[in-house]
Amino acid sequence: MTETVNHRDDWNHKIELAQQMLPLISRLHREHNAVTSIYGRLLVGVTDIDVIKAHRYARRIEETELPLDETLPILQELVEMDLGTASIDLGRLARLYRESNGQDMRAFLEEQLADVVGTSSELEARDVVLYGFGRIGRLLARILIAREATYGGVRLRAVVVRSKGEADIVKRASLLRRDSVHGPFNGTITVDRENDIIWANGTPIQMIYANNPAEIDYTQYGINNAIVVDNTGVWRDRDGLSKHLESKGVDRVLLTAPGKGDIPNIVYGINQDMIGEERVLSAASCTTNGITPVLKVINDRYGVNHGHVETVHAYTNDQNLADNFHKGDRRGRAAGLNMVLTETGAAKAVSKALPEFEGKLTGNAIRVPTPDVSMAVINLELETEVEKDEVNNFLRRVSTDSELRQQIDYIHSPEVVSTDLLGTTHAGVVDGLATIASGKHLVLYVWYDNEYGYSHQVIRVVEDIAGVRPKIYPPRVAPSEL
Repeated sequence: MTETVNHRDDWNHKIELAQQMLPLISRLHREHNAVTSIYGRLLVGVTDIDVIKAHRYARRIEETELPLDETLPILQELVEMDLGTASIDLGRLARLYRESNGQDMRAFLEEQLADVVGTSSELEARDVVLYGFGRIGRLLARILIAREATYGGVRLRAVVVRSKGEADIVKRASLLRRDSVHGPFNGTITVDRENDIIWANGTPIQMIYANNPAEIDYTQYGINNAIVVDNTGVWRDRDGLSKHLESKGVDRVLLTAPGKGDIPNIVYGINQDMIGEERVLSAASCTTNGITPVLKVINDRYGVNHGHVETVHAYTNDQNLADNFHKGDRRGRAAGLNMVLTETGAAKAVSKALPEFEGKLTGNAIRVPTPDVSMAVINLELETEVEKDEVNNFLRRVSTDSELRQQIDYIHSPEVVSTDLLGTTHAGVVDGLATIASGKHLVLYVWYDNEYGYSHQVIRVVEDIAGVRPKIYPPRVAPSEL
């Protein structure tokens, strides 16, 4: 009975502390445009239970729960500081302060957040247009709406589609509101049929009906200097995608599929320095985003001679629901009933982001009867011998302390299955228990939400193009420094 009482008292204490934290978290966001997280788990729109769960999540990094008694005093100091737009990791701050040997907390925080103290919290919003409104398009819309509310740096202004009839906008709004895989939209959606506008959480999304990008004048809707995110896949080369640049009000074009020819394929976290002033860009594929960051850090640390990537991929809208004709080999067979062996260009596409992998990787894909979350099995022959625990410890630290924290996550559980990774915002999640290491031979299993995780990578590219990516504090180190 005493043990039960102690657990209850401990829980009530946590609830009390979490409830003290909630208004501070809100005030930081409202007054400073600064958001907080616990080792990457955002504390935005959270409840007291969410706050406690985020602190418990820290045990994956520190092997023990993060006490709320440590983060509450940090928040109490932060709200009194002159901060600008930032993403502040309370978990890392608490750990670093614990290691500072009694340093004055305000002095410690001013040192850790020096780059953001006294800076403006105002970001000039950049207009974004979604060309297409399919699986990826609607997820991008959800994320953009949430990001505008969180940071204000990018704003979704319009969606361009081909009209499917009189009830088109109502059905589009319904698909945005309800999703069989990702659940309901977090907020409210209404439709202004007279003006072709979908209102989502106070954001007006102009529906534009067109058959050709070049025929659209976005400026008549008050849209200027826009980034068009083409998620239709109709055009993959520079000539086709450049049609968007003929539209008034468009500045840049980003494709949510592998680009052909000389189009830069950007995997955020790896080669975003290639963006520069380039006006036509690609965000590569979901699989390329899932595997490239892991391949990058493994190659930098151990060297890769050659390898093979086998993707166990959720079925996609491209496949048939029932057996029928399909121009692609095997993809005509019923997606919900079969494992379908097919090709993937992801292995070759890695070299577009990492030229050092040119000619080193082969790849295949197996489409399986699940709607979302895929896995890449990366089979590598390395230049140096490795041990499983050393590789796993390195990847775990990369996932918590490096510049690739948003791209690479790490799990170590014997019970994790694909649905547990649904909704992850990382490009890929290393399954540490599945790692195989023998001499110079290494096999890694990397999960990825091929819809939601990939969409977050796309948004990171969009924010980089717009120059509004929020900086993360405390600053992360390069994986090579771990």
